[in-house]
Amino acid sequence: MSPSLHAAQIALLNDQARLPSVAYVLITMAVMVTKWDRYRRTRKALSGLEPHLLEDVGLTREAAYNEARKPFWKD
Repeated sequence: MSPSLHAAQIALLNDQARLPSVAYVLITMAVMVTKWDRYRRTRKALSGLEPHLLEDVGLTREAAYNEARKPFWKD
């Protein structure tokens, strides 16, 4: 089997396998919650960094504080 034929078969299968609407919504929500959790965890870690580590990443204490205070849903 040639690689292009294999890719064409995969594309055909993907076109035929449509997710039900409820599954699509649930997957979208799971991705959103995962992203929010990552924001929350990284902001919490940022708020606890020592001054020399903040300097290493190019942030002032004030900038780190402002970022850490953002709500979890903000990008």
